[in-house]
Amino acid sequence: MRYRLTFFAGLALGYVLGTRAGRERYEQLKKSARQVAQNPAVRNTAESAAQQGRVFAGKAYHVVSEKVGDHVPESVAGRVRSLRERNANGAGPDDWGTSNT
Repeated sequence: MRYRLTFFAGLALGYVLGTRAGRERYEQLKKSARQVAQNPAVRNTAESAAQQGRVFAGKAYHVVSEKVGDHVPESVAGRVRSLRERNANGAGPDDWGTSNT
């Protein structure tokens, strides 16, 4: 009960302080967030992190498919083979709308 009371007290305090800050402060925070997002250093970092994620996901995909390839049903194995062929041929987007770029 004490935790609920503390939570609701914090919620009420946050609401009151948030409403006092008003629309101007919200617009100020929004403008700051937009400036940070448009910063070239931030954009480059986000892009390189996404690229590294794609590389690691590709490596994990190959390791997992090699290790469990013989232990999955034929329907799943066929799907994996078709995806491998598609990726090897440099095809565009897959069934989920993502691309290999």
